[in-house]
This record gives sequence, C-alpha cells and structure tokens, in this order.
Amino acid sequence: MAKWGEGDPRWIVEERPDGTNVNNWHWTEKNATNWSKDKLKELLNGLIVEDDECYCEINSMTTLDGEASANNRKGKLIFFYEWTIAGEWSGNLKDGVKKHKGKFEIPNLSEENEADEVNFEVTIDKTTDESYKVKEMMRKKGQDLVRKQIAKYMKELKEEYGKGIVLPTKGSATTTATEKKHTENKMRQEMNKMIINQSKEKVGVRIHTKTLTDKEEFKCRAEDLYRALTDKEMVQAFTSGPVSMEVEKGGRFSFLNGNITGEFVELVS
Repeated sequence: MAKWGEGDPRWIVEERPDGTNVNNWHWTEKNATNWSKDKLKELLNGLIVEDDECYCEINSMTTLDGEASANNRKGKLIFFYEWTIAGEWSGNLKDGVKKHKGKFEIPNLSEENEADEVNFEVTIDKTTDESYKVKEMMRKKGQDLVRKQIAKYMKELKEEYGKGIVLPTKGSATTTATEKKHTENKMRQEMNKMIINQSKEKVGVRIHTKTLTDKEEFKCRAEDLYRALTDKEMVQAFTSGPVSMEVEKGGRFSFLNGNITGEFVELVS
C-alpha cells in the first residue's frame, strides 16, 4: 500500500470544482456531427468561384455523410472527423447566356488529411467547348477556394469543441501570471532554436504520385491500333468529349475533361 500522498495520481481525488475526471485521465467525448453538418453547409453552399471569363456557384449539397467528435484522453485533445460530400454546381461564361450544370464531390475530408490535401472533383453534365472551359475554371480555382473553406471548418471545430473538454487540475488552476509568462518565454526560445537549427535543411513538397505499367494485346492490324490512339477524331468519338493531342515525340495529350493527361514517349508507325 502506498504512503499518504505518494499514490498513483490517476487514483488520487484532488480538490476540484466539479470533483470529476481527475487529471483529465479518463476518456471524454463530445459529439460534433450536427454542428459540423451545419458549418459545412454554411461554408460551401452558395460558394462563388469566378475569374475574368467565367462565373460559377455551388448550388446545393446532395450528400453530406459522416461524423465528427472531439475527445480528451490523458489531458490531450483528439479530433475525429470523416466526411463524404457531394453536390451540384452551375456556371457560365461572363459574356455568354447559356448556363452549364455539373456535379462535385469531396471524398476524403478527414483528420488524416490536411486542408490542402482534400480533393475537389468536378464533372460537367454536357461536354462542349464552352462547358469544358467553365468546368476547368471551376475545377482549378474552385479547389483552392474549397480548401480554404475546409481549413476554416477544421479551425472552428477545434475552437468550438476544445472549450471545456480538458478540465483544469488543481495545479494548473493556481498557476500564476508570472509562471505563465516564464513558460511562454521558454517556449518562444525553443521555437527560435528549432528555426535556427532547421534553416539549413532542404524543405521539399510532398506530392502524391503512382506509377502504372500495363501491357495489352489487341487483335487488329497495327496501323488500325496506331490510328485509334493518335487520330484526334477517333479519340474524340471514343471519349465523347474534346481532345487535345500533339502527335509527335514528346508531344502532350489530354482527354476526358483533362482528367487524363500524358506525353507521347515514342511513336512507331
């Protein structure tokens, strides 16, 4: 048996205002699902995306599936959230009158990804040269704006649900202003040391890539296969959309609304 005052702090009931969850040791949880749904709708519904030539807007969210929670374990805050979001958007050229409609999806919003890693996938209902231009603006510029809104959601979730979940202990409740100031100064010094020590290190950017190697056999004449892969009209007929092709060594190609791009490494006819 431990002597008085020398026991495991997990089992010592100290003087607390509420008398519960001593030293924040036990797991506590707050459900943030309903708040998150309202916040995501507020941040994304009606979001306007535009440049000098195009104007687009998110009209509605057709799917908002997932959950969110804030947790405390051993005095540490842990946030869990995972969402699949889908909806509809519309847009047009600023000097045109025809409105184009499409759909969007955010498939990987979770605590495992930073805001700038969240995907914003855009499709168009009917593909024409004009709608393709509008869709590409929505895909490229819309992704940046959506990621900014997602970053706001992450920040506000932690601010809203971090309150009160980590309860003050007896020691922390009596911390003086002088002690706090000393701690802040010490932290600032440590941060400055880290910056100085790391200033000479090379900083890279993480890019997610994959390598695909495939081998296929086609039961047709070689010249027919060559035309099927290099003739712009044949490729457009197969993909049902506009195609950009530079049929030469090192030339670029793009089809399926820019979702597939590549380079001709070698051409043998």
